[in-house]
Amino acid sequence: MKKYFATIIFSLLLLTACSVKNDINIPEPQTVIAHWNLVRTTGGLAGVDDSFPLETVVWTFNEVDFEIEIENNNTDDTKQDALDSGTYAYSVTEANGDTFLSIDGVEFGSFTISSAAVLTIDQNNLSDGSGADGFIYTFERTLEIIE
Repeated sequence: MKKYFATIIFSLLLLTACSVKNDINIPEPQTVIAHWNLVRTTGGLAGVDDSFPLETVVWTFNEVDFEIEIENNNTDDTKQDALDSGTYAYSVTEANGDTFLSIDGVEFGSFTISSAAVLTIDQNNLSDGSGADGFIYTFERTLEIIE
């Protein structure tokens, strides 16, 4: 009987020591936005080789609305910086094993994204052939975390 009584008391103590309250703090979801910073432009007829510090020319792709928001803070008119500040519609197509970017309905060039978070747009490689006087734009990705 003592054993039975001790088992009941022990069980009651165990059950009353438990709490239904959840002490796990689940963090709020975060939004991560990728910004592509133009860092270098090469090519063209004149053999351009322009470099840009981060955050001078920034492209942000909105993959829901298929728009690019461009913030162009380049003040040196001698540097080839692609497009002016603004919001542009874009589309992506594939042909002949390459991926092509069109901006406002005009093909801009083929593009690749490397595992090192580098976006390269080559205006010399178009879906209808290749050219020799286009530019090659190189972008580096930075991430913005919004909590």
